[in-house]
This record gives sequence, structure tokens and C-alpha cells, in this order.
Amino acid sequence: MTARGWFLFSLMGVVWGIPYLMIKVAVDAPLSPSVVVFTRCALGAALLLPFALRQGGLVRTVRTHWLPMLAFACIEIIGPWFTLTDAERHLSSSTAGLLIAGVPIVGVALARFFGDTEHLGVRRMTGLALGLAGVAVLTVPHLTGGDALSLAEVLLTVVGYATAPLIAARWLKDVSTFQLITPCLALAAIVYAGPAAVTRPSEMPSASVLAALAGLGVICTALAFVAFLELIKEVGPTRATVFTYVNPAVAVAAGALFLGEDLTWGIGAAFALILAGSVLATTTGRTRPTRPVTWSTRQTSRADGRVESP
Repeated sequence: MTARGWFLFSLMGVVWGIPYLMIKVAVDAPLSPSVVVFTRCALGAALLLPFALRQGGLVRTVRTHWLPMLAFACIEIIGPWFTLTDAERHLSSSTAGLLIAGVPIVGVALARFFGDTEHLGVRRMTGLALGLAGVAVLTVPHLTGGDALSLAEVLLTVVGYATAPLIAARWLKDVSTFQLITPCLALAAIVYAGPAAVTRPSEMPSASVLAALAGLGVICTALAFVAFLELIKEVGPTRATVFTYVNPAVAVAAGALFLGEDLTWGIGAAFALILAGSVLATTTGRTRPTRPVTWSTRQTSRADGRVESP
């Protein structure tokens, strides 16, 4: 993977590792999932709209690609962001972050149905397995609390997060990042505007809650989506989702820093497995060097299939 790819990968590991903490702060306020999703999408769309308009042809782009853009918006944003936020009313932020790490495995399986041609060699499969082992080490001690509905909501979120990159890579690869994300966020904001108005809080939220909402909109939405789509273009849809193996580590670290959760040796071992798995799963094999063609090595094929040197 290129230096640019590693930078985007590292950035995504952080900016989509911290929203679980911010969502937890918001829903514990308590704010409704609709209010959280609406605020996040509206703020992200407002920030990206000037860049999308500056590129020109935004309306034409939407008319041309409206169907895959609608699918992307529903599968990546409208559905998963609500189910994840609603689930965190009953699950801890670290548990939600840990469960989301199943995205690469689901993505690999779904890629076969989308006709994806990315090569999954032994190295990458080993990396996926190591990452999954690290997630398991982290997940088992944290799978407490919550209920079956909340766990099912996170599972739906995982499926959505694994499917949307495949749609973007196959049908939206020629659409600029700003002109794809801005309409999708705007649509999501429109969808949740009504429910958010009905369930809006009766009084102004605290400064910490407002900061969490701002962080969700600016860092975890506007900045994150730009980096995410650029990462898909750089390394492909299946490899791009491997950064979700790093998210649980960030989620656990955030819980330790801001919620006073303990850091154990098991968590340290999981960190090592996750990072090793990420490296292997995102690294391509070496390309076998091509021998220079000389008079002594040049060969021609005969009509009968035999090869002879002149």
C-alpha cells in the first residue's frame, strides 16, 4: 500500500474509532437517535456543500447516478447510523466499536456476490484471521449488558458498512467524493428532520453533549467520509474496510481515557493482533520482477505449442 494509502488508513482508524464514545455521550444526555443522526448529517452536509458546488455539475451528477447514490445513502448512512445510535442506548461505546470490527469479514464474503476481483491471497487471509482473533480477544470480556435487539441492530450496521463500499467502488467510482457524500448526507438529514423535530430536547444540551454532536458532524462525518472514499479509490473496497480492525482499539482507548475503563494485558495482546492483521490484510504481495528481454532469453512460440530459442 502507498504512503498515501497508509495515511488515509491511519486517519480512518482514528476518526471512525471515536464516534462510539461521542454517540454514547449524546444518547446518555439523553438525546433521541433521530436527533443525533439528523444533527450529524445536517452539519456534515453543510460543511461539504460549498466544495461540491465549487466542482460544478452537482445536479447533473445526481440525475445521472441517483439510483446507486440512493442505495449508498440508505445502506451506509440512513439505516446504519440510526441502528448503531439506537443500539448504544443499551450497549457501551466500546462494545459497539468492538462489534463493528466484523465489517471486513462480511465485506470479503459480500465481495464475491458483487463480482469483486480483488485477489485474496494467503497473506491477506491470514491478516483477516489475525484481526478477527484480536477482535475476539477484545470482544468477549465486553459483551455484557444490552439486549438481543441492540446486538441485532449492530449486526445490521455491520452489513450496511460492508456493503456500501462495494456499491461505491462498482457504480460510483467516477463520482467525486464531495458530490457523492453531500447529497447522501443531505438526504439523510431530510429523512430524520421530522422525527428529530418531534423528539427534540426540551432544553439546551450541556456543553459536553454539544461538543460530542459537533465532533460527530465535523470529524466523524465530513472529514471521515472524504478520507474514506479516497481510501476506497486508493486501495479498493475490501481492503479499505480493514481499518475497522483498528477502530475497536481506538474505542477501548477512548473508554479508558474518558470513562475510566481498565487497560489489561488481554487488551494489549488484542492491540498487537489487530495491528499485525491490519498490516498483512492491507499489504499486497511483491510483484515478481520481469527479466529484461535479450537475445539470449528471447523466445518464440511455434505453432505446435513448443517453445524454442532462436
